[in-house]
Amino acid sequence: MLIGCGVSSLVIDRLCNQAVRGNAAVACFYLDFTAQEEQSATAILGSVLKQIVDGLSDVPERIVEAFGDREKVGGRKLGLTEIVEILQDISSLRPTYICIDALEECPSGHRMKLLGSLGQILQKSPRARIFLTGRPHIRGEVEKHLGSSAAPISAGPTEEDIIIFLRAKLKEDTMPNEMNEGLREEILLNIPAAVPKV
Repeated sequence: MLIGCGVSSLVIDRLCNQAVRGNAAVACFYLDFTAQEEQSATAILGSVLKQIVDGLSDVPERIVEAFGDREKVGGRKLGLTEIVEILQDISSLRPTYICIDALEECPSGHRMKLLGSLGQILQKSPRARIFLTGRPHIRGEVEKHLGSSAAPISAGPTEEDIIIFLRAKLKEDTMPNEMNEGLREEILLNIPAAVPKV
């Protein structure tokens, strides 16, 4: 699912609350523009796997073996293929929600691998659900890799949201005497009207 970024934390909060009541796993990853080099598909899904495993009361034998084998060979990290296979196993046993926020911040080469890996997880794990947020320009990539599993939703701020935001920012103005009421009203009228409608 692709949705506007402003809604993501509400959805994640709701998923986490439902996971506590049920036998579901929720893992989240926020992509950060300033840390693009560390945001490979392996790093992202490795973090997701760690979060899910941390929430398990009983770790499946396959995961214990995978990590045990790695320790025998010098502590190398799991590869992307192994991470995807383990996520497929876990998410086939229980409802699993993988939330990735700000997908457009993932470098395009890594994003292709990430979306391909998420598609593999969805193919083998009918109980897995992927929640992605991102800007509209990556929608085609998501649909290409996730196909019919993707249910894109466009979301954006309403004009009222923008006015509330502007008023809050204007109240924080460190030089309030520099702006007269006419300019303030012009800002509140023109900026919301100029924002493209979703």
